[in-house]
Amino acid sequence: MLIITRAELQRLVPMELAIDAVAAAFAQLSRGQADVPLRQHLAVPPADGLALVMPAYLAESSALGVKLLTLFPNNAGGELPVIQATMMLFDTTDGQALALMDGTYLTALRTGAASGVATRHMAREDAHTLAIFGAGATALHQVWAVCAVRPIRRIMIVNRSAERAARLAEALRTFGAPIPLDIQVATGASAALAEADVVCLATAASTPLFDDADVRRGTHINGIGSYTAAMQELPGATVARARVVVDQRAAAWAEAGDLVIPRQQGIIGEDHVVGELGEVVAGDVAGRLSEHDITFFKSVGNAAQDVAVAQLAYMLAREAGAGIEATL
Repeated sequence: MLIITRAELQRLVPMELAIDAVAAAFAQLSRGQADVPLRQHLAVPPADGLALVMPAYLAESSALGVKLLTLFPNNAGGELPVIQATMMLFDTTDGQALALMDGTYLTALRTGAASGVATRHMAREDAHTLAIFGAGATALHQVWAVCAVRPIRRIMIVNRSAERAARLAEALRTFGAPIPLDIQVATGASAALAEADVVCLATAASTPLFDDADVRRGTHINGIGSYTAAMQELPGATVARARVVVDQRAAAWAEAGDLVIPRQQGIIGEDHVVGELGEVVAGDVAGRLSEHDITFFKSVGNAAQDVAVAQLAYMLAREAGAGIEATL
């Protein structure tokens, strides 16, 4: 078995290849070539924490794995990240463990890659300004992925903590291509949205982050922050006037407050979702119909993404002679 550390994942796996791997995984998911049960949730009440078990099998890719993830909100601002994870990859011919790898970085990478896939297929070709809401562990990868698929020239950061926003801005400026140097901390949501062509929502908000009136026609939105039925980043009115694509219908309607809450309010029905991202990738559903559409990709995260990127990382590690061989 190969053990692959966070540092090795950072060195080995470029975002562009991760985007391609995730796109292929979503296509398999929508074609019925993937078995991805709804993830299991285990509450840890003393710490207001959550543990998730996320298995997936991709038939076309011959990839099998499981991610074990913990989400402890009280870690915010401390030394430990809110999201921590471990990923296991298995051989589909004999079931032996192929790799054990850091799942925390993998989660940020595959989540960014999903937004990259959605932006590639749903944002306007001439999109050049990105607004990122949130400055947590996934924010840099959201920016990286969008910049990998669109000619982004300017980035606006919106975050409650000015200090964390400034840290993200500095990290983005030192990242290098494809992230541009024009990075600003916005004075507020409305100021950022007045310029944004692409918006990434990566917060743990329980109520909408801005007013529907602030969202311009033609904007593409990636919503990856709200991961329970009680959390909401996007106003219901914006969802109602957007062309909505999800990672997986069953998971979205079970866990995505951005959709569940407007449905409960009678603003939208389940037919408001026009398709899954895999259907868009395959060309069966159009991600955008006109330059004036507001498009919205809602993701709650899917183990197919994890397994696809884990398989990519394993292959790259074998090619590079990286990782640590171990026998349990």
